[in-house]
Parts: sequence; C-alpha cells; structure tokens
Amino acid sequence: MDSRIKPLEGVRNFRDFGGYESAHGGRVAAGALFRSGHYGEATEQDISALDGFGIAFQVDLRRPDERERFPAKWSGPKLVTNDEGRETEAPHQRFLQRVEASAQEADNWMNDYYAKAPFRPHHQQLFQAWFTGLDSNAAGAALVNCAAGKDRTGIICALTLHVLGVPDEVIYEDYELTNMAAKVDERLPEATEYFNNLLKKNYAEDVYRPFLGVRRRYLETAVSKIREDAGSVDQYLDAALGVDADMRDRLVGRLVA
Repeated sequence: MDSRIKPLEGVRNFRDFGGYESAHGGRVAAGALFRSGHYGEATEQDISALDGFGIAFQVDLRRPDERERFPAKWSGPKLVTNDEGRETEAPHQRFLQRVEASAQEADNWMNDYYAKAPFRPHHQQLFQAWFTGLDSNAAGAALVNCAAGKDRTGIICALTLHVLGVPDEVIYEDYELTNMAAKVDERLPEATEYFNNLLKKNYAEDVYRPFLGVRRRYLETAVSKIREDAGSVDQYLDAALGVDADMRDRLVGRLVA
C-alpha cells in the first residue's frame, strides 16, 4: 500500500489509487488515477515531479473560497472547478470556535459531514464532472483533489473504485491510507499548536485528529447513507451523478485490464 504514496514537498497525500485487482478481471490501471490535497504550496520540485506523471485531467473539489485562499501553483492539466458552495470560513473551523469542543464531538461532527457530503449539489456536480472526464479522457492520467485530499476526495475515489470492481475491503484500506500518506501522527502536534493559536483555544490533539486524518466509520457512514437514500451505490451513481450502466462498462473497459 505505501508504495502508492508519491512523496512531494508541498502537496499532501498525493498518491496513485489504481493498480487494485478488479472483480471484472485484471487490475485497475496503475499510473492512471491520482488523488491528493491542494496545490497552493507546491514547490518547484513538486511541479517538476507532477509534470512527469502524465496527468491530463484534474477535478478540484474545493469550494471557491478555498481556492482563493490557496491558489494552485501547478496548472498542467485540463482543470474542472465549481463556483458553488462558497463559505465565509471553513465549516470545521466554525465548529471548533464553539465555547468548547471535545474529541468525541469532533469525531461525531466529521461523521455527520460524511452523511451529508454525497448529497450536496456542488459536490454532486463535481463528482459527475469527474466521471464524465474519466469517460472521455483518453490523453493521459486523471487527478482529483480537495483541500486535504481525504474527505471529499475520499468519497469520490471510493465511488470510482466501486465502479471499477474493487472489493469493498480494499476500498476501505485505500481510504485509510490517508493516515500514512498525510503523516497524521507526525503533523498532529504542530497542527494542534497552529489551530489553538488561530482559534485562541487549548484543545488536546485528539480534538484535531478527525480534521487531519480519516476513520473507517466516516466512509462507512457515507456509503450507508447513500444506500439508505438511493437504494444502492449503483442507483446513486446513476440517478445523482449520471453514471449509468453503459458508462460504468466503458470505464471498466478503459481502466481495467
């Protein structure tokens, strides 16, 4: 698993999420599907490395206010964004500015976010653009990112691997790889100090952990809510994202061998 991680200097959680065995026979193509955090802190060395991955198509799942705070320093591929969903500040930051927040409340907040995220209109528009791009992109690899490359990106990557016939357990393992790729344990003390200073709080590290890393139950919640509301993951893909059976077959044909 850790060989999928492509260490960059200023881009977090950059990795290849292809190469897995598929129920359709063969494997998902390696070097064709990438995921990451934002590119607002990409270094010259990062940009040189990124140019070598052959990425032709990118969907940035960030809100417009997020893109304005951290404008991407790399602009190689064809880029898809969305100007919907603007916020004056990050939703998790508003939560943390409460009079007091505990580690359990932070965990529950993130879990609730996953229950809602697949159904937010601006997310669905970008998720649909991702699949449409995969369906038509024959020129090179594809990349999807958000701010940290773990939540919105985690959901769309899980849906992509589902379409390509990757077993559920492997999908969850790929999702949890964020904790290694983003170096959560290593970054947590520094992040805690930074956010406590920013928010004028004195929270323990575990309050911030859900916002740096992932927990399996978050993705399980998203999948469970999709099944509850749409009937199945495939029905959600079809009705909400326009990924019908014909498109799923084309994507398998293009990305599994």
